[in-house]
Amino acid sequence: MSMSTTAQWDVFEASFEGPSGGNPFLEVTLEAFFQQKSRTVRVPGFYDGDGIFRIRFMPDNAGEWTFSTKSNVAELNGKTGSFSVTAPRAGVHGPVRVANKFHFAYADGTPFLSFGTTCYAWTHQPLGEQQKTLETLEKTRFNKLRMGVFPKDYPYNVNEALHDVYQKGSDGKFDFDRPNPESFRHFENQVKALGEMGIEADIIIFHPYDRWGYCDMSETQDYAYVKYLAARLSAYRNVWWSLANEYDFLLNTKPMHQWERYFHILEENDPYGHLRSIHNGDPEANYDHRKPWVTHVCIQHWDVKRTGEWRLAYGKPVVNDEPEYEGNIIQVWGNISAEELVHRFWVTAMRGGYTGHGETFSNPDDLIWWAKGGELHGEAWKRIGFLRDLMEEDAKHGFEPIDPQTRYPWNRVSGARDGDTTIVYFGEHQPVIWASGLPKDDGKYRVDLIDTWNMTVEPAKIVPAPANHPTRHGAVVVARKPDAAFAVELPGRPHLAIRIRPA
Repeated sequence: MSMSTTAQWDVFEASFEGPSGGNPFLEVTLEAFFQQKSRTVRVPGFYDGDGIFRIRFMPDNAGEWTFSTKSNVAELNGKTGSFSVTAPRAGVHGPVRVANKFHFAYADGTPFLSFGTTCYAWTHQPLGEQQKTLETLEKTRFNKLRMGVFPKDYPYNVNEALHDVYQKGSDGKFDFDRPNPESFRHFENQVKALGEMGIEADIIIFHPYDRWGYCDMSETQDYAYVKYLAARLSAYRNVWWSLANEYDFLLNTKPMHQWERYFHILEENDPYGHLRSIHNGDPEANYDHRKPWVTHVCIQHWDVKRTGEWRLAYGKPVVNDEPEYEGNIIQVWGNISAEELVHRFWVTAMRGGYTGHGETFSNPDDLIWWAKGGELHGEAWKRIGFLRDLMEEDAKHGFEPIDPQTRYPWNRVSGARDGDTTIVYFGEHQPVIWASGLPKDDGKYRVDLIDTWNMTVEPAKIVPAPANHPTRHGAVVVARKPDAAFAVELPGRPHLAIRIRPA
């Protein structure tokens, strides 16, 4: 028999028949040890129903691998196998990691600039709507999607879920000791579909919007659920773990020690160290993201100019996944304009952070992207894709703010550098000339004028730097020497940017 092969960072799976009596979800333990030369990786297994147990493994290195199983039942103990791992498939770069302190990169070193969107309950909609979501995502430039394991009960989210996440007992009530494999199979298949599109699945494990009783599982049941998720999903390279959407709204039922245990369960059962975050509800009630089990800051806040403050406070990448949404619903967080959302993306990016998109336009059938996916009706997503393309042209280490302390003038406008590329975004300001933050030497540069709304890039007009360029110290305006070798003439309208590169 020929040895099976798997590409690097794809999923190798081994399945075994085992006991189905009693409760195999709780009573049977299974793990495997994957070995390549002197290296060994422990991988937890899981029960997939109908007497079938599975082990999934994401190999991170090419070559020959072997494995052996360990279980508390004889049928599953001591199983062995081997397989060969080939080079990664074209376009596959591995899982995303933190890189250069405040940024992200794939495992092979390719920079990852997060441009996410939110479709909380898309995997719980009718299959036709889910297909529309995937087709819509194909047209966009989003590379991360926030999505919940559990269905959601909230305005615009009142329909029944496609699958129950847990099985029902003979009394018709949910048995929270028995996951529903059909539901998890469907969920992981959609995670895999996103991965094939180059989209990271930011998986929300808990949320407070519930009418099924998922929020009320016992502490022990919660821990078993998180462990089961890790065993089923960790082998998919595009997984991110988000412990909760708005965890602070659950503190009355899930105290802080539980949240910290969830993090530790992921650390213990995800051998690949996928990214881990936790998301607040109250904009000022941030979790202490300095804790070592948190890989990056995930928050919601409308004031994106505070991005530099959060970077300094936590010393980690900042992802503002809810800077409010483009739309027209009655809730204030869901009715900002497309122009404003695009503006917040630019401000965040130029202050060294990352932003998430959402769209909340009223619909008679409650088919709203932020809730259910489907189709996009707004205008921000196109301009967000334009920003991603612009930044990826020059991304090397991550765009760092020109002044991370956001002192004058950077507390008004926003600018960042990556390598030899400088970008300055003027936002609501509309100067007719600009010299601050430009290169100070007499080298040759190419300067482009960027219209962030009309999505155009054209050569900018260069003029001599003002001989007496004013600066403000407190309430006093003083003159000083030029801080750049040149200045840029601007057309005097808002939402423009300039990009400076060596010629």
